[in-house]
Amino acid sequence: MEPKDSTLPSLPWSRRGFLKTGLAAGGMVVAAPSIIKAQSSGNTLNVALIGIGSQGRVLIDSLLNIEDLNFVAVCDIWELSRRYGVNRLKKAGFNPNGYEDIEEMLAKETDLDAVIIATPDFWHAPHTNMCLKAGIHVYCEKMMAHTAEAAATMVVAQRESGKLLQIGHQRRSNPRYLHALNNIINKAHIPGRITNINGQWNRAVSGDLGFPKRYEIPADTLQRYGFKDMHQFRNWRWFRDLSGGPISDLGAHQIDIFNWFLGTGPTSVMASGSADYYPTREWYDNVMAIFEYDTAEGSVRAFYQVLTTTSAGGGYFEQFMGDEGSVKISENPSLTKVYREDRAPEWDKWIDLKYLQQSAMAAPADHATVDVRETAPLVAYDLPVVLNKPLHQPHLENFFGAVRGENELNCDGAHAFASEAPIFKVNPAIAARTTIAMKPEDFVA
Repeated sequence: MEPKDSTLPSLPWSRRGFLKTGLAAGGMVVAAPSIIKAQSSGNTLNVALIGIGSQGRVLIDSLLNIEDLNFVAVCDIWELSRRYGVNRLKKAGFNPNGYEDIEEMLAKETDLDAVIIATPDFWHAPHTNMCLKAGIHVYCEKMMAHTAEAAATMVVAQRESGKLLQIGHQRRSNPRYLHALNNIINKAHIPGRITNINGQWNRAVSGDLGFPKRYEIPADTLQRYGFKDMHQFRNWRWFRDLSGGPISDLGAHQIDIFNWFLGTGPTSVMASGSADYYPTREWYDNVMAIFEYDTAEGSVRAFYQVLTTTSAGGGYFEQFMGDEGSVKISENPSLTKVYREDRAPEWDKWIDLKYLQQSAMAAPADHATVDVRETAPLVAYDLPVVLNKPLHQPHLENFFGAVRGENELNCDGAHAFASEAPIFKVNPAIAARTTIAMKPEDFVA
């Protein structure tokens, strides 16, 4: 949907090529890694991994399923993580060199084709820009950076270098999300007019991360890389100079889907939050935000919450609610459902086309109405799309396919910046206790 107000920016939401992942109306199962591996093409790419923390290790799980990659280097300032990365790749048959410093790595590894960056957010822009300027394609984890200004430099560096920059909003390459957008919403128009969106990611109380004393990083090394001490190094996501806090760390996933599915950015955001539970953490531990959108079909309001003191609330998901139905989608397939309102046209056609399938979770036949104003339980349907790969693998495959010229990126730097722009406004809205309007220039780097 395009913005109704012509003064809003024409955002670079790319939908071309999304069905090239093998998703089609009649064949919607993506095979397991042992089946989907392509035959070696001989077009091997030399790859370095930068940042081997928790997210870097998740990416390694996916990367090792992808053919024609040669892992030549691992870079991390922590010996413990660096050793893990080197040993893991050696066990898989590679012989990577280990580096503490990225500049040393770039100076010595002169045949790199691509890098995977999973360092703390405040290092994303410097590391990405170094690699792009060195003529190397970059896959960088989301958020792009800890500030909008830093994120904008990444788009500029990509544009000037002519190299590719993919941002790790991995849902954009997930076949169930692609099916929900392209078939359920855009083709079948199953929700009808979308009026509201709801999304969340809640987590239970957790303690600060510690570290083995024998692997403590020297103080001068920590300070050289922007950390005050090991506590800050291990818990960087909670510090204002190093990240954007939970709304950035977790909220970026869901809010990106809001913007992507609507095909536009919000016109405003208001939010509430506070650091009211963890006394040693700087960022707001609970955030609730409301975004307002202006679409061709009318206004849409989206509510998002990220809570870090309870895991209640039904998991992590995004739900697009319309006057004829709603689409609730998550990386967890058990949380993904499509619900039909009584007023909607019959959906038999979409079942025949295999856009939907009947769900075992049907409305109870003997539902007792307790109030004349009560709405009857909605009939639930499932999406007949199965992803039997690690969640990040399709997005990484999309990146390496683009490097080889086989497809377009599903989330390049410019698209990611436009989608992340509203997220950068949430914390300021909390601090100012006001609604912040989004201007056209906010979406463009």
